[in-house]
This record gives sequence, structure tokens and C-alpha cells, in this order.
Amino acid sequence: MASIGKIVRRTFLIGSAAIVGGVAFGAYYVTRPAANPLKPGEGEAALNPFVLIDQNGVTLFAPRAEMGQGVKTTWAALIAEELDVDLDQITVLHGPAAAAYYNTAMIGEGLPNKGYDISNFQHNLAEALGVIGKVLSLQVTGGSTSMKDGFVRMREAGASARETLKQAAAKRLGVDRSQLTTEAGHVIAPDGSKIPYPELAMDAAKLDPVEAHLRDPSEWRYLGKNLPRLDMVGKSTGTAEFGVDVRLPGMKFASVRINPKLGGGMKSFDDSAAKSMPGVEKVVDLGNGVAVVASNTWLAIQAVEAIDVEWEDAPYPPETNAIFAKIAEAFDKSPNSTMRDDGDVSVMPEGATEITAEYTVPYLAHATMEPMNATALFSGRKLEFWGGNQAPTFMQMKIASAANLDSEQVEVHTTYLGGGFGRRGEFDFGVITTKVAMAMPNVPVQTTWSREEDMRHDFYRPGAMARMRGAVKDGKAVLIDGQVASQSCTHQAVERITGFAGGGPDKVLVEGLFNQPYAVPNYRISGHIADLNIPVGFWRSVGNSHNGFFHETFMDEMAHAAGRDPLEFRLELMKNEHAPSAGCLEAVREMSGWTGKTPDGVGRGVAFTYSFGTPVAQIVEVVDESGTIRINKAWIACDMGLALDPETVKAQMFGGMIYGLSAACYGAITFADGEVEQFNFPDYDAIRMHTSPQVEVRVLEANRHMGGAGEPGTPPSMPALGNALYDLTGKRVRTLPFADHFDLLV
Repeated sequence: MASIGKIVRRTFLIGSAAIVGGVAFGAYYVTRPAANPLKPGEGEAALNPFVLIDQNGVTLFAPRAEMGQGVKTTWAALIAEELDVDLDQITVLHGPAAAAYYNTAMIGEGLPNKGYDISNFQHNLAEALGVIGKVLSLQVTGGSTSMKDGFVRMREAGASARETLKQAAAKRLGVDRSQLTTEAGHVIAPDGSKIPYPELAMDAAKLDPVEAHLRDPSEWRYLGKNLPRLDMVGKSTGTAEFGVDVRLPGMKFASVRINPKLGGGMKSFDDSAAKSMPGVEKVVDLGNGVAVVASNTWLAIQAVEAIDVEWEDAPYPPETNAIFAKIAEAFDKSPNSTMRDDGDVSVMPEGATEITAEYTVPYLAHATMEPMNATALFSGRKLEFWGGNQAPTFMQMKIASAANLDSEQVEVHTTYLGGGFGRRGEFDFGVITTKVAMAMPNVPVQTTWSREEDMRHDFYRPGAMARMRGAVKDGKAVLIDGQVASQSCTHQAVERITGFAGGGPDKVLVEGLFNQPYAVPNYRISGHIADLNIPVGFWRSVGNSHNGFFHETFMDEMAHAAGRDPLEFRLELMKNEHAPSAGCLEAVREMSGWTGKTPDGVGRGVAFTYSFGTPVAQIVEVVDESGTIRINKAWIACDMGLALDPETVKAQMFGGMIYGLSAACYGAITFADGEVEQFNFPDYDAIRMHTSPQVEVRVLEANRHMGGAGEPGTPPSMPALGNALYDLTGKRVRTLPFADHFDLLV
């Protein structure tokens, strides 16, 4: 993986100084490094954004949020590999909100290419564009980019730190640096004596940084191996701090109630009943809702529900059917984008068989297990914020605006996230927490949403429709013409962040449709944006989540129309287009013993989706048990290009698949009288232990570039299940969730 230039001199030792025996190391891909956001207190070292070496050892300030994906552990391994420290010698903390923690990989993901066919030039260009993230303060965890972002720069930081410490030791000992080695946090002299890194920190701070080559993968001790999770003990013992675990002296607790007709205002409210409850301290008018501050969270939830509110209407059609009628209207307008237009889809090839289908998927909630919450302390001139979030710099800006403060007056403390999936990349819960805290100056207030409030006030995965037209001839697909209609998550997100309406072609709207590695000669995909004001946002795998279902269900229909085995049909179209993708199909075929034939009472379905730089193939098996259908087994093969921790990759693929199967089976957000009808998990179910399949995952590494792991397991799960249900029952379902059409085990 290439980087832009070499480490620039004097950008490596931030400040070129050490305090109390500490020195900080960091590497940047820019000629002017972002300012160091960490300020030393008494007895503390002058820290740089990433690595601190002080009398206590090594501390890594990780810029990406830990929400179960293992990012803390792998980032620590990247540093440990080159710095020559043991993994258990590293303490990992989340960095504060700061431009220095910008994501170098996200901008490149927006380039208008298919991904699987990216050239080396395009790949290098994507990396070069990463520096724009600094200008935008793009400190974001998302898009399955964390490892792409850190793979080179964290190792460079560790390598240069190691060599600079050796240089400090060489000057002390009067020997050449080449005579020294390092091991387990020590520089080792020619006579075998050891000098701990902390003893060299002061001297190293006075030196120019030493540039260093990265080690060959054959020398790696940690990368590429299965590592113990650094967050495992804390999470297993209940000592890990999530947002809801924050406790501060004198803390009060709040809950909120927002207009259930999303985007509507509040006409009036009567809070007399709430104020009469013992322990209630304040009712806060939020403009579009109310909050109650009380002595505990349960009381606050009860009290806010006791407030009599008259709400304004929603700015969208009140019923689900009318909402989807508006989505369908988008097909009548010019497309927002045509990201793929190969051959000529206007002419049906002579002798070909035409296939058409229309698909619909519902709105979906993120349904994080930890509901939205945060804690804030407002002093008038400063605000401190504690909570799980995926975009600290943007959260800081939004909080500052709400509190009428400068961003520098807001300090963001990012805790563990009890589920994110894109939901904690939004800022509404932070802004509401800020407004509540401002009503109680100098008192820390934790604001927690009830499960019902959380479920009914999400930024939903948008409902979507697809109209697919295709043709097969001589057993092959010769034409695919697809249209998808949906609200634009990207345009809404841009407007929420910047205040300006988003515009331009939306690649996210059609991802998972236009960029699939099938050699079909006539291939067009168009995206149509629906004009609706329902709040929508980035849901795990984003546009791929619905487009994977559309594309791979339609591929299955085409295969059957061609009289072909569905797996072989895909493989033939793929093998000369993208070998790593074909390798994933071949792997699941071998893993599952796929023959294309299943006995009575058993159904199998295959699906494939290329997303976030990672091809993923899945086979799902279902069984009929006296009329009830159970998901029995599943096989997953993915190609990461480079798997920095294979077991973590397997866990992410498994988790992504389960998330997708949950949505496929049960997930649907519906509307009545402008309000979301689902209140809690009984209304919005998920795959449970007893309904989860046995799963086998295989991680391949033939891809040219490193792919993401957090999201690619989700898209193929939904069509794989649908295709399996068709194989079992002969019933083709084009509308989710499947529980509306089949008797699934619950």
C-alpha cells in the first residue's frame, strides 16, 4: 500500500520536546502536520496525537471508535509491530476531537469507480486525496475504513519512533545505531545490556526524527495473526465504560420525548403532572419536544411520558403506502446518476429471453443495544461531553453551535459504543444532551433515550424500490438494466453537517448495483432520488444493504430463467472479470459441498456482493421442520487482500451476516398517522441464539488491495436467504421482510 512521500522532518516529533521524561511520536502524510490536540498537565508528557512514551510505558491514542469491531486491538498491533513492544505493554485510549485524527481513507472511497477494477494509479490517487480529510476535520469511524486508514501511518510512526530511540541510545553509548537492536520496549546494546524506552525519551525528544523502512511481513509478530482483544477483559467484567456507564459527582439524569411525527414541531405542552413527581427537578423545552431532569433515569422517563403534548404534523405522507408511492414517483424523473452504462440496453439481443422484476425493501432502524445517550457538563464558558460517537469533530462543532461556544470550548470524551452501525455518526443526541445541560449549569446531566424513543426517532435506512430488466441467451446474462429509487442518505447527511443542501450524483444510492464484477455486455444502473423528508442515514453497509438484495435476487431469477445452476451462472460471468471475487464463490462452493441440488425439506441459496473493497460470497441453508422454516447453516468466504487479524475478520463477517439476516427476516419500520409504528424489540425482532445458523467463515487474501471488514458481510445475507427460501418452497418473494411471507422460526 503506497503512501504520499516520506515522513517529513520535524513532523515526527511533535513540538520536538519532552516533559517529565515523556516523548511523543507520530507520522503524517502531509507536509504540515495537524496541531497536537493533547495538552500535558502536571506530571504528564507533551503528547502527540498517536503514540506517547513516558515513564509508564506506551500509550496509543486511537482515532477510531471501538464499537465491537476490534479496532483498538489492531491499531495497537500496528504500532507494536514496528516499535518493538509487546501488545500487553500498550495502553489504548480514544483520542479527543481533533483534526489530527482525520480519516485518510474515506475521501478516496467516494471516487466514481467500481472498486474491483481500480488501477494502481486510481488507488494512489485515492490515498493522495486522503489529506482532504484533514481540511474537513474528517475524524470519522465508518465505511469500513479503519484499517485502510491506519495500516501504513501507524507502522511508520512505530518504525520511526524505534529508530529515533535507538539513535538516542547510540549517542549515549558512543556507538553506531546499526549496532543496536530493540526488543520488548528496550534498546539492546552490543554487550546485551538493555535501556528501557522511557529512559531514552528525553534524549530522543532533542533529535531530528529518523526515517525508517517498514519491516517485511515475514518479520511480523502480530499482524496477520489472531490476537487477544485488548477490550475483552473490561467488557467481560463490566468495567469497560460505555456512555450509559459515565458517572460524575453530583450527576443528574434526564430523558427526552420528541415529536413522533418526525420533523414536526410542538404546539404546546402541559408539564404539571411531571413537575409534581418527587425527584423531578426541571422540565426543558427543546422546541420540537421536551426533556425532564430528575434524580434517576427511570423517574425521568416516567415523568417525560406524563407530559401532555400537542404535536404538529409530519412533513411527509402519513401512511407507509403513500410514502412508497412517493418513492415510486422518482422513477418518472430523470436519474440522479447513471454510474454504469455498458453496451446498449435499449436493444434486446436477438434470441434472448427477457426477465423483469420489481423489488421493495422497507425502512430500517439501527436498533443499537445501547440506546442513544450522552452526558454533558456546561459551565457557561466551557462544555464537556461524554458519550459513544462515530464523528467526534463533527459532534464537537454541532455541540458548540448549540451552546453558542467556539469549538475549542467543547471537549469531547468518546466512550465505548454499545453499537453504532452508522447511528452514532449522527449528532441529534449530542445536541439534545447539550440543551439539557445548559438548562442545569454547572451540573453534569446524563440524558438517556428510552428504547421506544430511540426506535421511533432514528435516521433510518431508507425504504427503496428497484425495477430490474434483464436478458439471458445461451445460458448467460447478456443484459441488465436496473433502476433504484430511494431517498438520498448522502444528501441528507451533507445538509445536516454543513447546513447546505446536498447535491450531485449519489454513488451511495447505487452502490452494490453498479459495481458488481459480472461481465455482462449490456449493463446499465440508474439511481433516482425520492423527494421525501423522512430522516434517513447511513445504516450498516448503506446502499449495498438494499442493492445487494435487488441485484442478487435478480441474478438468481436470471439463472433460473437460463436453466443454470445459480452458483455456476454467477461464476462464469465473474471469473474473467475479477478473479478474487470468483475465488470467493469457489470457496463457498467447496466449503458447503454445493451441488446445485437439495433434498426435500432443504433449500440452499447463494449470493455475492462486492462492497467496501471486499468481495463476499455466502450460501445459506434453510430446512422445513413440520411447516416451520429454520435457518440451519451458512457459509461465508471473503477476500480481504490482507487480513490483519483473521479471527476479527471472521467475527465481523459473522456479525454482519446476522445483522443482515435479522433485517431480512423481521426488519421493517412502518408509518401510521405520520408516526413510526415500531416501539421496541417485540415490534422489531432480531435473530436470536436459537434461530441463528451454524456458520463457517473463510478469509482469503488474493485481492490486490486491503478491503474493509465491518460492513461487507451484511449485503449478501438477505438475497442468499431469499434464494434459499425459493429453493425450498418455489415461492419467489421480492419484498422484505420474509416473515411476512413465510412461517419462520421465532
